[in-house]
Amino acid sequence: MLYRYTPDRKGEYCRAHLAAFAGHLHADGYSGFNELYEDKDARLASVTEVACWAHVRRKFFDVHKSNGSPIAKEALDKIGALFDIERAIAGKPPGQRKAVRMAKAKPKLDALAAWFDEQLKLVSGKSDLAKAIRYARSRWEALTCYCADGRLEISNNAAENAIRPLALGRKNWLFAGSDAGGERAAIFYTLTRTAKLNGIEPEAYLREVLTRIGEHPINAIEALLPWNITKPATRSVAA
Repeated sequence: MLYRYTPDRKGEYCRAHLAAFAGHLHADGYSGFNELYEDKDARLASVTEVACWAHVRRKFFDVHKSNGSPIAKEALDKIGALFDIERAIAGKPPGQRKAVRMAKAKPKLDALAAWFDEQLKLVSGKSDLAKAIRYARSRWEALTCYCADGRLEISNNAAENAIRPLALGRKNWLFAGSDAGGERAAIFYTLTRTAKLNGIEPEAYLREVLTRIGEHPINAIEALLPWNITKPATRSVAA
Protein backbone atom coordinates (compact mmCIF):
# COMPACT_ATOMS: atom_id res chain seq x y z
CA MET A 1 0.00 0.00 0.00
CA LEU A 2 1.34 3.42 -0.93
CA TYR A 3 0.30 6.85 0.33
CA ARG A 4 1.41 10.09 -1.33
CA TYR A 5 1.21 13.57 0.14
CA THR A 6 0.09 16.65 -1.79
CA PRO A 7 -0.38 20.16 -0.37
CA ASP A 8 -3.92 20.41 -1.80
CA ARG A 9 -6.47 18.58 -3.95
CA LYS A 10 -5.51 20.04 -7.32
CA GLY A 11 -5.72 17.50 -10.09
CA GLU A 12 -2.22 18.31 -11.34
CA TYR A 13 -0.69 16.22 -8.54
CA CYS A 14 -2.52 12.98 -9.24
CA ARG A 15 -1.98 13.44 -12.99
CA ALA A 16 1.76 13.96 -12.45
CA HIS A 17 1.94 10.89 -10.22
CA LEU A 18 0.16 8.76 -12.84
CA ALA A 19 1.77 10.34 -15.91
CA ALA A 20 3.67 7.18 -16.85
CA PHE A 21 0.89 4.80 -15.81
CA ALA A 22 -1.06 2.71 -18.29
CA GLY A 23 -3.93 0.43 -17.32
CA HIS A 24 -7.14 0.51 -15.30
CA LEU A 25 -7.69 3.09 -12.58
CA HIS A 26 -10.23 2.40 -9.83
CA ALA A 27 -11.44 5.77 -8.60
CA ASP A 28 -14.38 7.85 -7.50
CA GLY A 29 -15.76 10.67 -9.63
CA TYR A 30 -12.97 13.13 -8.73
CA SER A 31 -12.60 15.47 -11.70
CA GLY A 32 -8.82 15.68 -11.30
CA PHE A 33 -8.51 12.27 -12.93
CA ASN A 34 -10.53 13.19 -16.02
CA GLU A 35 -7.62 14.24 -18.23
CA LEU A 36 -6.05 10.81 -17.73
CA TYR A 37 -9.02 9.19 -19.46
CA GLU A 38 -9.02 11.51 -22.49
CA ASP A 39 -7.44 10.92 -25.89
CA LYS A 40 -4.76 13.50 -26.71
CA ASP A 41 -2.97 14.51 -29.90
CA ALA A 42 -4.48 11.62 -31.87
CA ARG A 43 -3.26 9.16 -29.22
CA LEU A 44 -5.68 6.95 -27.33
CA ALA A 45 -5.80 7.39 -23.57
CA SER A 46 -3.56 4.91 -21.75
CA VAL A 47 -5.70 4.93 -18.59
CA THR A 48 -9.13 3.31 -18.43
CA GLU A 49 -11.55 4.52 -15.79
CA VAL A 50 -13.15 1.93 -13.52
CA ALA A 51 -15.94 3.62 -11.58
CA CYS A 52 -17.32 2.66 -8.19
CA TRP A 53 -20.75 1.13 -7.57
CA ALA A 54 -20.46 1.89 -3.86
CA HIS A 55 -20.48 5.61 -4.67
CA VAL A 56 -23.56 5.11 -6.85
CA ARG A 57 -25.26 3.15 -4.09
CA ARG A 58 -24.52 5.86 -1.52
CA LYS A 59 -26.46 8.45 -3.52
CA PHE A 60 -29.59 6.28 -3.60
CA PHE A 61 -29.13 5.39 0.06
CA ASP A 62 -29.10 9.08 0.99
CA VAL A 63 -32.26 9.73 -1.04
CA HIS A 64 -34.09 6.80 0.54
CA LYS A 65 -32.96 7.82 4.02
CA SER A 66 -34.21 11.37 3.52
CA ASN A 67 -37.64 10.68 2.06
CA GLY A 68 -38.27 6.93 1.85
CA SER A 69 -38.43 6.97 -1.95
CA PRO A 70 -39.62 3.56 -3.25
CA ILE A 71 -37.65 4.13 -6.46
CA ALA A 72 -34.49 4.69 -4.45
CA LYS A 73 -35.24 1.55 -2.44
CA GLU A 74 -35.67 -0.49 -5.62
CA ALA A 75 -32.39 0.91 -6.94
CA LEU A 76 -30.67 -0.18 -3.72
CA ASP A 77 -32.09 -3.68 -4.10
CA LYS A 78 -30.94 -3.93 -7.71
CA ILE A 79 -27.45 -2.67 -6.86
CA GLY A 80 -27.36 -5.01 -3.88
CA ALA A 81 -27.94 -7.95 -6.22
CA LEU A 82 -24.78 -6.99 -8.10
CA PHE A 83 -22.77 -7.02 -4.86
CA ASP A 84 -24.27 -10.40 -3.95
CA ILE A 85 -22.74 -11.83 -7.12
CA GLU A 86 -19.36 -10.42 -6.14
CA ARG A 87 -19.44 -11.92 -2.67
CA ALA A 88 -19.90 -15.37 -4.18
CA ILE A 89 -16.80 -15.05 -6.39
CA ALA A 90 -14.49 -13.12 -4.07
CA GLY A 91 -10.96 -14.52 -4.27
CA LYS A 92 -11.70 -16.67 -7.32
CA PRO A 93 -9.39 -16.64 -10.38
CA PRO A 94 -9.96 -13.75 -12.84
CA GLY A 95 -11.24 -16.05 -15.59
CA GLN A 96 -13.88 -17.53 -13.31
CA ARG A 97 -14.92 -14.11 -12.05
CA LYS A 98 -15.34 -12.83 -15.59
CA ALA A 99 -17.41 -15.86 -16.64
CA VAL A 100 -19.77 -15.47 -13.68
CA ARG A 101 -20.12 -11.74 -14.20
CA MET A 102 -20.88 -12.07 -17.90
CA ALA A 103 -23.48 -14.74 -17.18
CA LYS A 104 -25.12 -13.18 -14.10
CA ALA A 105 -24.13 -9.53 -13.66
CA LYS A 106 -24.23 -8.28 -17.25
CA PRO A 107 -27.93 -9.11 -17.79
CA LYS A 108 -28.74 -7.35 -14.53
CA LEU A 109 -26.70 -4.32 -15.58
CA ASP A 110 -28.43 -4.14 -18.97
CA ALA A 111 -31.81 -4.32 -17.27
CA LEU A 112 -30.75 -1.73 -14.70
CA ALA A 113 -29.72 0.73 -17.41
CA ALA A 114 -33.12 0.45 -19.05
CA TRP A 115 -34.84 0.78 -15.67
CA PHE A 116 -32.82 3.90 -14.79
CA ASP A 117 -33.76 5.52 -18.10
CA GLU A 118 -37.42 4.76 -17.53
CA GLN A 119 -37.43 6.09 -13.96
CA LEU A 120 -35.71 9.28 -15.05
CA LYS A 121 -38.80 10.11 -17.11
CA LEU A 122 -41.02 9.78 -14.04
CA VAL A 123 -39.23 12.02 -11.53
CA SER A 124 -38.44 15.72 -11.34
CA GLY A 125 -35.26 16.52 -13.21
CA LYS A 126 -34.11 18.72 -10.33
CA SER A 127 -34.63 16.09 -7.64
CA ASP A 128 -31.81 14.33 -5.81
CA LEU A 129 -33.15 11.06 -7.18
CA ALA A 130 -32.74 12.29 -10.75
CA LYS A 131 -29.22 13.46 -9.92
CA ALA A 132 -28.41 10.01 -8.55
CA ILE A 133 -29.67 8.34 -11.71
CA ARG A 134 -27.79 10.75 -13.99
CA TYR A 135 -24.63 10.22 -11.92
CA ALA A 136 -24.84 6.50 -12.66
CA ARG A 137 -25.82 6.75 -16.32
CA SER A 138 -23.14 9.33 -17.13
CA ARG A 139 -20.49 6.88 -15.89
CA TRP A 140 -22.05 3.73 -17.29
CA GLU A 141 -19.12 2.52 -19.37
CA ALA A 142 -16.76 2.94 -16.42
CA LEU A 143 -19.27 1.32 -14.05
CA THR A 144 -19.78 -1.78 -16.18
CA CYS A 145 -16.28 -2.50 -17.51
CA TYR A 146 -15.53 -4.68 -14.48
CA CYS A 147 -17.75 -7.38 -16.01
CA ALA A 148 -15.33 -8.05 -18.85
CA ASP A 149 -12.18 -8.26 -16.72
CA GLY A 150 -11.95 -10.54 -13.71
CA ARG A 151 -9.04 -8.54 -12.30
CA LEU A 152 -11.26 -5.52 -11.69
CA GLU A 153 -13.58 -4.85 -8.77
CA ILE A 154 -17.15 -3.63 -8.56
CA SER A 155 -16.20 -0.84 -6.17
CA ASN A 156 -13.36 1.29 -4.90
CA ASN A 157 -14.01 0.22 -1.31
CA ALA A 158 -10.50 -1.11 -0.72
CA ALA A 159 -8.97 2.33 -1.33
CA GLU A 160 -11.78 4.10 0.52
CA ASN A 161 -11.23 1.91 3.59
CA ALA A 162 -7.49 2.55 3.41
CA ILE A 163 -7.88 6.33 3.62
CA ARG A 164 -10.75 6.39 6.13
CA PRO A 165 -8.49 6.36 9.24
CA LEU A 166 -6.62 9.36 7.83
CA ALA A 167 -9.80 11.26 7.03
CA LEU A 168 -11.12 10.64 10.56
CA GLY A 169 -7.83 11.26 12.32
CA ARG A 170 -7.03 14.58 10.70
CA LYS A 171 -9.91 16.11 12.62
CA ASN A 172 -7.78 15.50 15.72
CA TRP A 173 -4.26 16.28 14.61
CA LEU A 174 -5.24 18.86 11.96
CA PHE A 175 -1.82 19.75 10.58
CA ALA A 176 1.36 18.06 9.33
CA GLY A 177 3.42 21.15 10.20
CA SER A 178 4.92 21.54 6.74
CA ASP A 179 5.01 19.92 3.32
CA ALA A 180 8.07 17.96 4.47
CA GLY A 181 6.09 16.79 7.49
CA GLY A 182 3.26 15.69 5.22
CA GLU A 183 5.67 13.67 3.08
CA ARG A 184 7.12 11.97 6.15
CA ALA A 185 3.63 11.22 7.43
CA ALA A 186 2.80 9.56 4.10
CA ILE A 187 5.86 7.34 4.49
CA PHE A 188 4.78 6.23 7.96
CA TYR A 189 1.20 5.63 6.80
CA THR A 190 2.60 3.48 4.01
CA LEU A 191 4.75 1.43 6.39
CA THR A 192 2.13 0.91 9.09
CA ARG A 193 -0.77 0.13 6.77
CA THR A 194 1.37 -2.23 4.68
CA ALA A 195 2.43 -3.97 7.87
CA LYS A 196 -1.23 -4.50 8.80
CA LEU A 197 -1.98 -5.86 5.33
CA ASN A 198 0.76 -8.42 5.87
CA GLY A 199 -0.58 -9.49 9.26
CA ILE A 200 2.07 -7.63 11.27
CA GLU A 201 1.35 -5.47 14.31
CA PRO A 202 2.56 -1.99 13.18
CA GLU A 203 4.19 -0.84 16.43
CA ALA A 204 6.04 -4.12 16.79
CA TYR A 205 7.15 -3.84 13.16
CA LEU A 206 8.53 -0.31 13.59
CA ARG A 207 10.32 -1.34 16.81
CA GLU A 208 11.92 -4.27 15.01
CA VAL A 209 13.08 -2.11 12.11
CA LEU A 210 14.46 0.66 14.34
CA THR A 211 16.31 -1.91 16.41
CA ARG A 212 17.99 -3.47 13.37
CA ILE A 213 18.40 -0.67 10.87
CA GLY A 214 21.55 0.89 12.41
CA GLU A 215 23.68 -2.14 11.52
CA HIS A 216 21.65 -3.32 8.55
CA PRO A 217 23.42 -3.19 5.13
CA ILE A 218 21.94 -0.51 2.89
CA ASN A 219 22.01 -2.80 -0.15
CA ALA A 220 19.71 -5.28 1.63
CA ILE A 221 17.07 -2.84 2.83
CA GLU A 222 14.31 -4.91 1.19
CA ALA A 223 14.78 -7.46 3.97
CA LEU A 224 13.15 -4.97 6.33
CA LEU A 225 10.03 -4.50 4.25
CA PRO A 226 6.82 -5.71 5.92
CA TRP A 227 6.42 -8.81 3.75
CA ASN A 228 10.04 -9.89 4.38
CA ILE A 229 10.47 -9.06 8.07
CA THR A 230 11.27 -11.91 10.42
CA LYS A 231 8.79 -13.42 12.85
CA PRO A 232 9.56 -11.39 16.03
CA ALA A 233 7.90 -8.34 14.49
CA THR A 234 4.62 -10.19 14.15
CA ARG A 235 4.10 -10.30 17.91
CA SER A 236 1.41 -8.00 19.24
CA VAL A 237 2.48 -5.27 21.64
CA ALA A 238 -0.45 -6.25 23.86
CA ALA A 239 0.84 -9.81 24.00
